[in-house]
Amino acid sequence: MRSVWYNPGMIKAVIFDMDGLLINSEPLWKETEVQLFNGLGVPITYEMTDQTMGMTTPEAVAYWYQRYLWDGRTQESVGRELDAGVLELIKAKGQPMPGVDHIIGLCEELGLPMAVASSSPINMINAVIAKLGIGHHLKGIHSALFEQYGKPHPAVYISAAEKLGVTPGQCLAFEDSPNGVLSAKAAKMRCVAVPEAGTQTDKRFGIADIVVDSLADVTREMMTSL
Repeated sequence: MRSVWYNPGMIKAVIFDMDGLLINSEPLWKETEVQLFNGLGVPITYEMTDQTMGMTTPEAVAYWYQRYLWDGRTQESVGRELDAGVLELIKAKGQPMPGVDHIIGLCEELGLPMAVASSSPINMINAVIAKLGIGHHLKGIHSALFEQYGKPHPAVYISAAEKLGVTPGQCLAFEDSPNGVLSAKAAKMRCVAVPEAGTQTDKRFGIADIVVDSLADVTREMMTSL
């Protein structure tokens, strides 16, 4: 699939989402969310957590609080517990997604600087980068928590492009969530979507320039054609 919103030009940088794209953390977020929120009387299921995929922790907590008011805990304390629980699980059993080494090697072959733009807090981004051993490949990281709005707002991607010294239109974003794809395209970036299992039929992926099953499926020809 290709967007026709603007004329394609040479890609000068690549920006990756993190959760569910570089590391298999989405199941860990779901596990922690279901356990934590059910303990607060919020009857969410694993499937319902898709509604907040791509949001920052404060946005996700506010989303469920607005629908199921709970007593005795502030949203801030719930958010801290959610982040801490996910971070613990990532350190214990987080694994790279298929094709991470492939795509980073491909970007290096093409001479493209790389960054991470994630909805997760900086300490979690740093922990994942350290676990994957990819820090020396990256020229920048940025968290949506430093922005007024998280994904699908484009702010996190625009700021990440600024850190790389390029315009958003010169960037290629890699995303696994519909909210992330909306964010990247709203920033006027080209986007490769790698949908999480079970979300492939979401029509919002239709605005991505290319949709693949895995980072391992991305080819040099795909990237140079964008």
